[in-house]
Amino acid sequence: MGTSIIMARKPRSVLSKVKRARVRTAPSCPRLSRASTSLLRRKKKDVDGRDKPGHDDNREVTHSSPAALYRLMAWLSPSYPVGAFSYSSGLEWAVEAGDVTDAATLQGWLAVVIGEGGGFCDAVFFAHAHRAAAAGDDTALRAVAELAAAFAPSKERHLETTAQGRAFVEATRAAWPCAALDRLLTVWDGPIAYPVAVGVTVAGHAIALESALHAFLHAVTANLVSAGVRLVPLGQSDGQRVLAGLEPMVAASAQRALSTALADVGGAAFRADLASMRHETQYTRLFRS
Repeated sequence: MGTSIIMARKPRSVLSKVKRARVRTAPSCPRLSRASTSLLRRKKKDVDGRDKPGHDDNREVTHSSPAALYRLMAWLSPSYPVGAFSYSSGLEWAVEAGDVTDAATLQGWLAVVIGEGGGFCDAVFFAHAHRAAAAGDDTALRAVAELAAAFAPSKERHLETTAQGRAFVEATRAAWPCAALDRLLTVWDGPIAYPVAVGVTVAGHAIALESALHAFLHAVTANLVSAGVRLVPLGQSDGQRVLAGLEPMVAASAQRALSTALADVGGAAFRADLASMRHETQYTRLFRS
């Protein structure tokens, strides 16, 4: 007698007991064995039925879903075509001037940049761009896009953030399109700063702000550490020790950025700002900033 026939003849009470037993079985790791949030909350596709990867198809993606993690890792990967490897935010001049000579001085320099300089300001712009896009507030979105584009302290820093922003928008619209990016281009026709482009994209794909902001700051920090490893130069292990040492600063800056009003954004990393200016006339340069 086939299995299906046996199951069909079981009383309802027996089947319900089997179901309850399965539900009550404790997994070896409860957090990892829970069903994906994106699978639980997936909504119907758009009217046109498109389901291309990355398409804004009204599916809700949360920070705990595999889809959100996959997209963040793709967008913030060193391989994403924004040219991040070619910028040092003035670090190249700091090495030339003797401010950064080893792992300890590199970590100290970057701690100021992430905590009080361009890294922190970019985190604030990221947060406000995300919130404006998520709320559909065109006025707020234009305000943060305009301020972020004007906030660079030097010509090369402006190039660094707007060139990466433009490249990010182009690559993402080609592979991971969403209505929020299209809306950004409608409300703001000026140069787009990198944190604004990423923040709007994250919101457009319904990924939670806090975890995405931490990931963004980690990517910025890792890129600067990589530049330092090449410039000083340092060994790869030293570079990883610096990145690990900056983890508390990245976390603290992200938390502070979440509660900083757009009108209060500002930095105090004067030496880093001067470095980005002096890099423009540096005789030998490997980096664009």
